[in-house]
Amino acid sequence: MQGQPDGGSIVMVSSVSGHRASPGTAAYGAAKAGLDNLVASLAVEWAPKVRVNSVVAGMVRTEQAHLHYGDEAAIAAVGATVPLGRLAEPAEIGRCVAFLASPLASYVSGSTLTAHGGGEVPAFLAAARVEGR
Repeated sequence: MQGQPDGGSIVMVSSVSGHRASPGTAAYGAAKAGLDNLVASLAVEWAPKVRVNSVVAGMVRTEQAHLHYGDEAAIAAVGATVPLGRLAEPAEIGRCVAFLASPLASYVSGSTLTAHGGGEVPAFLAAARVEGR
């Protein structure tokens, strides 16, 4: 891309597992954290010809979601823990990638776009006993 007259854009797909605890999949989480650092470093090294960004994906409802979350009821229960009330669809993550690769994001480089439906409600909130909640 450095040799192309117009440079280019690279978008890597990362994960929320690189930004929070990832029990049982620590190596995966560490790899995704490293990927996000790689994005920031390459964005500086390869500027101004090449833009480098990542999409930090939250939980996604893929054709194999049942292997990670369980049956339909379990998938719905996991989705309910997300503020938007559901898992992402693969196309929603794809549209984020398309945006970052497009001219619409021509001044975005070295960034991570987090697509996680608002994150995950902190577990302590369910145990807290404060009036007004």
